Amino acid sequence: MYYIKSENHFDAAHFLKGYEGKCHNLHGHRWRVVVEVAGQELSTDKQTRDMLFDFGDLKSALKEMCDNLDHSLIYEEGSLKDATIAALSDEDFRMVAVPFRPTAERFSQYFFEGMKAKGFPVHRVDVYETPTNYASYGGVNPDI
Repeated sequence: MYYIKSENHFDAAHFLKGYEGKCHNLHGHRWRVVVEVAGQELSTDKQTRDMLFDFGDLKSALKEMCDNLDHSLIYEEGSLKDATIAALSDEDFRMVAVPFRPTAERFSQYFFEGMKAKGFPVHRVDVYETPTNYASYGGVNPDI
């Protein structure tokens, strides 16, 4: 089995609605995302011969996903009042609504599924909320 990894990051704010502790409050992180893809066979194409994937393609796809979240307020759909969303929008703040509680665990699944949808045989994704705390999503991928 061959494995390659690429990483990127994004800076964003979030909060955890219903959490009893500090993370209930709006705060930010430099989120670090590490994507690992795997495969049994290396390419035989002229350009990518003896590569699992071109690192440039993997890097570009991950950067696109991270750039979509960079310098934004990421919030769970339904967790803010309409008036709050309107006020923040009126201030021209960049906000990204997601259909899940914005935790490192859920972001690891989000990136796993997003990179898989872009055609990569994803093995594992690690999302670091801090330099020493991260969550992973992965496991058996039938496409590998």
